[in-house]
Amino acid sequence: MSGTPGIGSRESGVGSRASGQRPKLTLATTSLAGCFGCHMSFLDIDERILELVQLYDLRKSPLDDLKTFTGMCDVGLVEGGCCNTHNVHVLREFRTHCRLLVSVGQCAITGGLPAMRNGIPLAELFAESYQKGPTLDTALIPSDEDLPMILDRIYPCHEVVKVDAFLPGCPPSAEIIWEALSAIAEGRPIDIPYRDFKFD
Repeated sequence: MSGTPGIGSRESGVGSRASGQRPKLTLATTSLAGCFGCHMSFLDIDERILELVQLYDLRKSPLDDLKTFTGMCDVGLVEGGCCNTHNVHVLREFRTHCRLLVSVGQCAITGGLPAMRNGIPLAELFAESYQKGPTLDTALIPSDEDLPMILDRIYPCHEVVKVDAFLPGCPPSAEIIWEALSAIAEGRPIDIPYRDFKFD
């Protein structure tokens, strides 16, 4: 991640500074198929949240409960991969509203733990979940037009939309998330030593 090109550079149009001015950027976050652990790690920046609000206005995030975009956003953080058609729809919509999109955590980058189902036929998964369980009193597999369709496998975000940067980890630490967001806001390359990445 050290020296990530384009992030915070004048070419990216995000985080660049002219004559010492530091305009606030806008930040959005979303969560797809995952455990929400990356958002929890984001909150672990603790009191630095007060510094963050000096750098960013938060837009459309579970953290502020805003449900829709009101315009373009400078930086978007996405956690989780795509396991169903709703995830794909949310990710594509998110991408169109974010100038810079960052995949946060292993689920967004590789599919993470949910991708352990990859390679198992859907019929077997459905049978195990809905037909063979000891506590099931019905053999029906849910089928309703309001339910999103399950995809053949878990797709990482960059296989669905263009992703500009990646923050590995399960989850990435608060230090990594803080470094990335502050670097983008300050118009400098993200510089995270490899030793700081963790996979718990």
